[in-house]
Amino acid sequence: MNETFKALSDPTRRKILDLLKERDLTAGEISEHFNMTKPSISQHLKILKNAELVHDVKKGQFVIYSLNTTIFQELISWAIHFTQKTNGKEE
Repeated sequence: MNETFKALSDPTRRKILDLLKERDLTAGEISEHFNMTKPSISQHLKILKNAELVHDVKKGQFVIYSLNTTIFQELISWAIHFTQKTNGKEE
């Protein structure tokens, strides 16, 4: 989970996730939304992939990136854990 929080800590990576929330995109399509080099975008995508926040699938000469919603569900479950009480005590 540490890798996930590290990946989420960067505003560029959060914006990439917002873009992928709308639809699956190639690295080139993602890079069109930023004023940075394609290798920089690739590095951000690598971090997101290592944190398992995104999936990538090769289709022909393109790599298509999409959100891994399972990780987001796990994060939500983890966070909700802190709002639940057990035996009259907060955990």
